[in-house]
Amino acid sequence: MDIFSMEQWSPYAVGIGIGVLSWFTFLLSDKPIGASTAYARTAGMLEKLLRGEKVGEMAYFKKFPPVVDWEGMLVAGIVLGSFLSAWLSGTFRLEWVPSTWAVSFGSSPLPRVLAALAGGFLIGFGSRWAGGCTSGHGISGTFQLTLSSWISAICFFIGGIITAFLLFSFGT
Repeated sequence: MDIFSMEQWSPYAVGIGIGVLSWFTFLLSDKPIGASTAYARTAGMLEKLLRGEKVGEMAYFKKFPPVVDWEGMLVAGIVLGSFLSAWLSGTFRLEWVPSTWAVSFGSSPLPRVLAALAGGFLIGFGSRWAGGCTSGHGISGTFQLTLSSWISAICFFIGGIITAFLLFSFGT
Protein backbone atom coordinates (compact mmCIF):
# COMPACT_ATOMS: atom_id res chain seq x y z
CA MET A 1 0.00 0.00 0.00
CA ASP A 2 1.54 3.28 -1.13
CA ILE A 3 -0.26 5.36 1.49
CA PHE A 4 1.78 3.72 4.28
CA SER A 5 5.08 4.47 2.55
CA MET A 6 4.40 8.17 1.90
CA GLU A 7 6.73 10.62 3.68
CA GLN A 8 3.90 13.04 4.41
CA TRP A 9 0.16 12.87 4.30
CA SER A 10 -2.13 15.74 3.46
CA PRO A 11 -2.85 17.74 6.64
CA TYR A 12 -6.49 17.83 5.56
CA ALA A 13 -6.64 14.02 5.39
CA VAL A 14 -4.94 13.76 8.78
CA GLY A 15 -7.36 16.30 10.29
CA ILE A 16 -10.33 14.37 8.94
CA GLY A 17 -8.82 11.12 10.26
CA ILE A 18 -8.39 12.60 13.75
CA GLY A 19 -11.97 13.86 13.64
CA VAL A 20 -13.26 10.41 12.69
CA LEU A 21 -11.10 8.87 15.44
CA SER A 22 -12.74 11.27 17.91
CA TRP A 23 -16.18 10.10 16.78
CA PHE A 24 -15.25 6.47 17.36
CA THR A 25 -13.60 7.27 20.69
CA PHE A 26 -16.76 8.93 21.97
CA LEU A 27 -18.98 6.26 20.44
CA LEU A 28 -17.08 3.25 21.75
CA SER A 29 -15.68 4.48 25.06
CA ASP A 30 -17.57 7.68 25.88
CA LYS A 31 -14.20 9.35 26.50
CA PRO A 32 -12.45 12.23 24.75
CA ILE A 33 -9.01 11.87 23.18
CA GLY A 34 -6.32 13.14 25.52
CA ALA A 35 -2.78 12.27 26.52
CA SER A 36 -1.49 14.47 29.35
CA THR A 37 -3.16 12.49 32.13
CA ALA A 38 -1.16 9.47 30.97
CA TYR A 39 2.05 11.33 31.83
CA ALA A 40 0.73 12.28 35.27
CA ARG A 41 -0.33 8.67 35.87
CA THR A 42 3.12 7.46 34.74
CA ALA A 43 4.76 9.90 37.16
CA GLY A 44 2.47 8.51 39.87
CA MET A 45 3.50 4.95 39.03
CA LEU A 46 7.17 5.94 39.26
CA GLU A 47 6.55 7.75 42.55
CA LYS A 48 4.72 4.69 43.81
CA LEU A 49 7.94 2.70 43.40
CA LEU A 50 9.60 5.04 45.91
CA ARG A 51 6.75 5.94 48.28
CA GLY A 52 4.52 2.91 48.02
CA GLU A 53 0.80 3.09 48.60
CA LYS A 54 1.00 6.61 50.10
CA VAL A 55 0.85 7.91 46.52
CA GLY A 56 -2.74 6.69 46.26
CA GLU A 57 -3.68 8.95 49.19
CA MET A 58 -2.88 12.11 47.22
CA ALA A 59 -6.00 14.01 46.10
CA TYR A 60 -5.00 13.96 42.42
CA PHE A 61 -4.33 10.23 42.37
CA LYS A 62 -7.60 9.50 44.18
CA LYS A 63 -9.30 10.99 41.13
CA PHE A 64 -6.79 9.62 38.58
CA PRO A 65 -5.21 6.43 39.99
CA PRO A 66 -1.62 5.81 38.87
CA VAL A 67 -2.33 2.88 36.58
CA VAL A 68 -1.95 2.12 32.87
CA ASP A 69 -5.26 3.05 31.28
CA TRP A 70 -6.57 3.76 27.79
CA GLU A 71 -4.69 7.11 27.60
CA GLY A 72 -1.43 5.32 28.36
CA MET A 73 -2.20 2.88 25.58
CA LEU A 74 -3.01 5.83 23.28
CA VAL A 75 0.41 7.37 23.99
CA ALA A 76 2.09 3.99 23.40
CA GLY A 77 0.15 3.70 20.13
CA ILE A 78 1.28 7.17 19.05
CA VAL A 79 4.93 6.23 19.64
CA LEU A 80 4.54 2.88 17.87
CA GLY A 81 2.59 4.45 14.97
CA SER A 82 5.21 7.18 14.57
CA PHE A 83 7.99 4.61 14.45
CA LEU A 84 6.13 2.45 11.93
CA SER A 85 5.33 5.47 9.76
CA ALA A 86 8.97 6.59 9.68
CA TRP A 87 10.22 3.05 9.06
CA LEU A 88 7.73 2.30 6.27
CA SER A 89 8.42 5.62 4.53
CA GLY A 90 12.17 5.07 4.72
CA THR A 91 12.76 8.26 6.73
CA PHE A 92 13.64 6.63 10.07
CA ARG A 93 17.06 7.56 11.38
CA LEU A 94 18.55 8.14 14.80
CA GLU A 95 19.75 11.68 15.36
CA TRP A 96 20.33 13.71 18.49
CA VAL A 97 20.26 17.11 16.80
CA PRO A 98 17.92 17.81 13.86
CA SER A 99 19.42 19.91 11.08
CA THR A 100 17.10 22.89 11.71
CA TRP A 101 18.27 23.01 15.33
CA ALA A 102 21.93 22.51 14.35
CA VAL A 103 21.84 25.49 11.99
CA SER A 104 20.71 27.80 14.80
CA PHE A 105 22.32 26.29 17.91
CA GLY A 106 25.13 24.03 16.77
CA SER A 107 25.51 20.27 16.73
CA SER A 108 26.00 19.67 20.46
CA PRO A 109 23.12 17.54 21.85
CA LEU A 110 23.23 19.12 25.34
CA PRO A 111 21.32 22.35 24.52
CA ARG A 112 18.79 20.29 22.55
CA VAL A 113 18.24 17.89 25.47
CA LEU A 114 17.95 20.77 27.98
CA ALA A 115 15.49 22.63 25.75
CA ALA A 116 13.42 19.46 25.31
CA LEU A 117 13.35 18.85 29.08
CA ALA A 118 12.38 22.47 29.79
CA GLY A 119 9.70 22.38 27.10
CA GLY A 120 8.35 19.08 28.38
CA PHE A 121 8.18 20.41 31.94
CA LEU A 122 6.39 23.59 30.85
CA ILE A 123 3.84 21.81 28.68
CA GLY A 124 3.21 19.24 31.42
CA PHE A 125 2.77 21.98 34.01
CA GLY A 126 0.53 23.98 31.68
CA SER A 127 -1.56 20.93 30.83
CA ARG A 128 -2.23 20.16 34.48
CA TRP A 129 -2.96 23.83 35.19
CA ALA A 130 -5.36 24.12 32.24
CA GLY A 131 -7.04 20.78 32.95
CA GLY A 132 -5.98 19.35 29.61
CA CYS A 133 -3.33 19.22 26.93
CA THR A 134 -3.20 20.12 23.27
CA SER A 135 -5.04 16.94 22.33
CA GLY A 136 -7.56 17.17 25.16
CA HIS A 137 -8.44 20.81 24.55
CA GLY A 138 -7.30 21.19 20.94
CA ILE A 139 -9.01 18.07 19.57
CA SER A 140 -11.63 16.81 21.98
CA GLY A 141 -12.62 20.12 23.57
CA THR A 142 -12.96 22.04 20.32
CA PHE A 143 -14.82 19.04 18.87
CA GLN A 144 -17.37 19.51 21.67
CA LEU A 145 -17.45 23.30 21.02
CA THR A 146 -16.21 24.05 24.54
CA LEU A 147 -15.36 27.75 24.86
CA SER A 148 -12.44 27.11 27.25
CA SER A 149 -10.94 24.63 24.79
CA TRP A 150 -11.24 27.08 21.89
CA ILE A 151 -9.47 29.73 23.99
CA SER A 152 -6.82 27.17 24.97
CA ALA A 153 -6.29 26.06 21.36
CA ILE A 154 -5.90 29.66 20.17
CA CYS A 155 -3.40 30.28 22.98
CA PHE A 156 -1.50 27.07 22.01
CA PHE A 157 -1.03 28.40 18.50
CA ILE A 158 -0.06 31.90 19.64
CA GLY A 159 2.37 30.48 22.21
CA GLY A 160 3.88 28.09 19.68
CA ILE A 161 4.40 30.80 17.09
CA ILE A 162 5.95 33.18 19.62
CA THR A 163 8.19 30.45 21.06
CA ALA A 164 9.40 29.34 17.63
CA PHE A 165 10.04 32.94 16.62
CA LEU A 166 11.97 33.76 19.80
CA LEU A 167 13.87 30.48 19.84
CA PHE A 168 15.06 30.62 16.28
CA SER A 169 15.52 34.42 16.20
CA PHE A 170 17.92 34.29 19.14
CA GLY A 171 19.66 31.22 17.80
CA THR A 172 20.78 32.77 14.54
